This record gives sequence, structure tokens and C-alpha cells, in this order.
Amino acid sequence: MFRNQYDTDVTTWSPAGRLFQVEYAMEAVKQGSAAIGLRSKTHIVLGCVNKANSELSSHQKKIFKVDDHIGVAIAGLTADGRVLSRYMRNECINYSFTYESPLPVGRLVVQLADKAQVCTQRSWKRPYGVGLLVAGLDESGAHLYYNCPSGNYFEYQAFAIGSRSQAAKTYLERRFENFADSSWDDLVKDALMAIRETLQGETLKSSICTVAVVGVGEPFHILDQETVQQMIDAFEVVGEQEGSAAEPDAAAGQEAAAEQGAAAADQGGSTDECVAPMDI
Repeated sequence: MFRNQYDTDVTTWSPAGRLFQVEYAMEAVKQGSAAIGLRSKTHIVLGCVNKANSELSSHQKKIFKVDDHIGVAIAGLTADGRVLSRYMRNECINYSFTYESPLPVGRLVVQLADKAQVCTQRSWKRPYGVGLLVAGLDESGAHLYYNCPSGNYFEYQAFAIGSRSQAAKTYLERRFENFADSSWDDLVKDALMAIRETLQGETLKSSICTVAVVGVGEPFHILDQETVQQMIDAFEVVGEQEGSAAEPDAAAGQEAAAEQGAAAADQGGSTDECVAPMDI
């Protein structure tokens, strides 16, 4: 994207019908560290990549608890995400105080989208440069929403945002049909596998990722590093065993093919003896 005469103001339309400031905010989401979410009928899992600015600094927090039944994962400007998560927290507290019941996830997502949309229609404001994956559980079941800086929102079975998120989306698209009936362990495992897809060859460790879960009878909480590392070690060992089991099968197949080839050669030699030589 390059600077042009139509991107100095968020309320200025280009002749092609585009708001460049909003598109720049959406580009900021693509540049942020990856965040993924997936849900079953009873649980929702959020995961993100912890990216530190340098070896001397700690990573910034990318997953926030909003209420016992709602949490968010962000990609983009962390400061904007922190402000929006505090707004969501206040809305949940006010609703709970007024109605003595938890705030429905869909209603909170609509309020958040309306707040983001206002910033695309005021010349003295700028769009929020952050995308949010909102995971929540209410009376209607488990939900996973994506809130865009443009003010749009979408509900997903599984989704990924941030840098190199396309690799995670590809993995989730291959697996999402099984998510509805997945167990807690399988759902967390798929989340970790999707995170690993975004690392581009870097080794997956509990120190570079964060995983959070909310579900039926299970308030929103972030899994500790020991639990995450145990699950990573478990599915890596299974992968190694499957790979080692596949190698003998491949070797046996090659040996069988070689034997068949030798037998065919012997048969070919015996038939050639009975055939007159061709004229050259």
C-alpha cells in the first residue's frame, strides 16, 4: 500500500469506493503475531504466538479474560486490544450488575463492532488497529467471533488472524468438520498444531505460545506452560512413532516391488529364449 491523496482522512472516499485508513488498520492486524480460535459444542480454545521485541524483553500479553464465560485473543496493536478488552470487561460487569446474569456473547460482540464502526465515521478519530477473536459460552452454546477494525463481525467454527495465519487457516479448513464433537484434549491439540503451522519451521515450545480454554463447567482460564509443554511433547512423540512405523512399511513395500520386478525379469528372460531374434 502506498500513500495517496485519499488516505489523509478516515472519512474520505476514494473514487473506487475505498476507505484507505480502514484498510491500513486491517493491514496492521495482518502484521501482528498470529492468533487462532476453534470451538466444539462445549468448549472454545484460543491460542496465540508470543513474540518478543528482543531477546532482552518479555512478550506482550495477547489473550485477555473478559468474564468467566468470555475471553479474547488479539492480533495487531496490543495497546488498542488492551483498551477494547477493558471496555468489554466493563460492559460485562454493568450487565451482570443490572440483570444478575452473564452478558450474552452475541450482544457484546455487536456492541464492540458498533464501537469500532464509529471510528470509521469520525474525522478526528482513527480505526482501532487490532482484530479480536472473541470466545464465549452462553445459554445458546459455544461461540467464536472475529471482530474486524472496519466494524464488521463474523462467527466462525475456527479461524486464524495475524501474520502467517494462512497456513493455520489451511490446517483448520482440513480439520474443522471434526471439531464439533472433539474432546477437550483433541481441541487443544488441534490449536497447538495450528499454531505450529504459523511458525515456519521454528520449534513449537510452551514459551512461545499461549493457550486459553472456556467451556461448560470450566471458566475462562489460560493454561500453564507445564500443561502446554506436556501436550506438545505428547503429540510430537506420537508423530515420531507414526513416522517410524511408516518407514518399515515403506521398506517392505520396496522389497516386495523389487522381488516382483526380479520375477518379471526372469519370466521375460524365459520367454525371450523362445522368440526369434529381431532383424536389425
